[in-house]
Amino acid sequence: MYRILVIEDDASIANSIKNTIESWGNEASLINDFEQVIKEFVSYNPQLVLLDISLPFYNGFYWCNEIRKVSKVPIIFISSASDNMSIVMAMNMGGDDFIIKPFDLNVLSAKIQATLRRTYDFSGSSNLLEHNGVVLNISDASITYRNKRTELTKNDFKMLQLLMENKGVIISREEMMIRLWESDEYIDDNTLTVNMTRLRKKLEEIGIVDFIQTKKGLGYQLCD
Repeated sequence: MYRILVIEDDASIANSIKNTIESWGNEASLINDFEQVIKEFVSYNPQLVLLDISLPFYNGFYWCNEIRKVSKVPIIFISSASDNMSIVMAMNMGGDDFIIKPFDLNVLSAKIQATLRRTYDFSGSSNLLEHNGVVLNISDASITYRNKRTELTKNDFKMLQLLMENKGVIISREEMMIRLWESDEYIDDNTLTVNMTRLRKKLEEIGIVDFIQTKKGLGYQLCD
């Protein structure tokens, strides 16, 4: 069973696509807030995106570009814009296929199944964690925030992943050391402090400030 995100402004078309997808035994979700597409994308963590070009606020080309900054999930454009320029632009922005409206639902089904067969095994999902606009991509150990992206070292990644998997929870220094070195023995406590300082500096370089809070005597926690 696959999770498919439908980004379509026409409610009747969106619901028709959703019902068809679910009739195949897959899951489908519709975007409700067209200003918060990336937030909903990360929250749903789809394995395929169906994306219209004409949308409120920002068009499909914009959102395709934003999705590509954090994920390699396959994207199929669906649009009434059938000119060659739109199709070429969709492919250049990172689209995997293009379906012209109006379309037969059987054709849509075939396109979706073919795309999933080609791509589902390269990772199966987008493997993303998000908090306050910060997106951690588990598949390539990168962090993205407000159109800025940077790659993390092994220890940076392990610390941030632990914190983002436990939002709202204080992670003790002992637990953090076990995650980093698989032991809290024979490790200089200052070594963890140095690693945390390095991670915070890496985050600040792309504008992420005060993201990790120190809870004196307890450990670390992400900001609210």
